[in-house]
Amino acid sequence: MSRGGHAASARLLALLAAASLTLAACTRDAAQPDNADEPRDALTLTVLAASSLTDVLEPVVDGFEVDHPGLTVRASFAASSTVVQQVNEGAPADVVALAGESSLEPLEEGRRRGPVSLFATNQLEIAVPTDNPAGVASLDDLTDDGLTLVVCAEQVPCGQATARLLAQEGLEPQIASYESDVRATLTKVELGEADAGLVYRTDVAAAGDRVAGVEIPEDRNVVNRYPAVAVSDRELAQAFVDHLLSDGVQSRLVEAGFGPAPEQ
Repeated sequence: MSRGGHAASARLLALLAAASLTLAACTRDAAQPDNADEPRDALTLTVLAASSLTDVLEPVVDGFEVDHPGLTVRASFAASSTVVQQVNEGAPADVVALAGESSLEPLEEGRRRGPVSLFATNQLEIAVPTDNPAGVASLDDLTDDGLTLVVCAEQVPCGQATARLLAQEGLEPQIASYESDVRATLTKVELGEADAGLVYRTDVAAAGDRVAGVEIPEDRNVVNRYPAVAVSDRELAQAFVDHLLSDGVQSRLVEAGFGPAPEQ
């Protein structure tokens, strides 16, 4: 090949290399979120929440991610007492959302990085198998002989609400078992292992046709108020707490059977 041919080939190779670098840079820029230069953990928000929030909080999380491109919200659910214990022991978290104000009390003051927001309320309902073999029709039927009744353990909000309800009504039913949280209580009823269970009305609604519900009159029921608080200093943590009070989230909570946020 002539000297001119070698020079032309070199120029062509140089142009192709430059084009490849430009294309790679454009592809990389298009694939990365605007805040991609932040540390990986800065792109994740961790929310620890009460088990009774499982169904309703997942779409709320999705909406928050849409509003904050590039952010991933990791939500996990457990009994409120377990959530607080995890945070007190140093588990990484940005927000906690619990099922009762009293469950927030053990949270160490040093872990609280923002104001407490009450974002919902909930009330109890009697869950029974769909065929209701024991014929449970009211609170008073829970004291029937031979009835297998399951409730939440007293250290979790559902159990505390149950204890208040039974005490104020002067009822002393025979309780077959105390379950770790409201979902475990509901599962016993779904599986036909209990004639009745005291759970939240939102859990009965979420179970659909797997259980039937026996409503408790408002004047005989008790109300649990749900608090949320940021447990990290990140702006996104407080933004998520504020998001729970937004009109869109409040509407979703009401649709799921929760009561709206009480006055702060």
